[in-house]
Amino acid sequence: MCEEEITYMSSQKSEVKAYILIVTAMGKETEVVEFLRKIGGVKEANAVYGEYDVVAELENKDLQGLNKIIAEVRRNPSILRTVTLIVM
Repeated sequence: MCEEEITYMSSQKSEVKAYILIVTAMGKETEVVEFLRKIGGVKEANAVYGEYDVVAELENKDLQGLNKIIAEVRRNPSILRTVTLIVM
């Protein structure tokens, strides 16, 4: 995909979307999923098998709002590590 296509796609979106991959404390996956589902801007959250324990889809009108959601997620003491993937 060339830079022009990426710029075009980005300008067409009304919201900023991201996925956050989460490593939780052992046995806390369900608790973290329930916590995430209560946060505004979290569109979906699911426990998964593999390197990460939970995957969540986030959406907000801008990056600043998205950063606030991510900061709220990271405050949970059962969340040990996160990786955020912003959709282009």
